[in-house]
Amino acid sequence: METGRASPDECPFCAIVDGRAPASVVRRWPDSLAIVPLSPVTAGHTLIIPKTHVADIGVDPAVSAATMRRAAELAAEFGACNIITSRGELATQSVFHLHLHLLPRRRQDGLPLPWAPEPNRQDSAEPPSVSAISHWIKREYYYGGAGV
Repeated sequence: METGRASPDECPFCAIVDGRAPASVVRRWPDSLAIVPLSPVTAGHTLIIPKTHVADIGVDPAVSAATMRRAAELAAEFGACNIITSRGELATQSVFHLHLHLLPRRRQDGLPLPWAPEPNRQDSAEPPSVSAISHWIKREYYYGGAGV
C-alpha cells in the first residue's frame, strides 16, 4: 500500500474548499472548484478539485466522473489542452486529494509529455500491442504479478 495519504484535516485542497487556505479560484460549482496551481506549467494551467475529500481517481468513481465533467466544461472553453491526473506516488501524485490538471497547450509551449513524438527521436521501438497491454494488466492486477 502506498503512503502519503492525508486525512481531510491535513489536506491542503480540503483547506482551500473549507476556506482555511487561500487560492485563486477560477470557477465554483456545487461539487467542485477550479483553482490556479501554485506553480503553473503552462499559461491557463488550472486544477479541478472535488469538494469531497477523495484521495485519487480510483477511490470513488462517481466523484471522479463528476470532477472530470467539470474539467470537460472548462476544456470546452479552450482550444488544445491536456487533462491529466495521477493515482499514487509511483504515478507522481503528490497531493492525495483527487485533482485534475487542465493544461492549455500552445505550439512551442515547452511542456513535454512522454507519449508525444519528439523531434529527431531515435527510438524506433514499436508500441506494445493491445494484447500485450491486456496480458500485462491481467498478470499484474488479477493474478498478483509475475514473481512479485
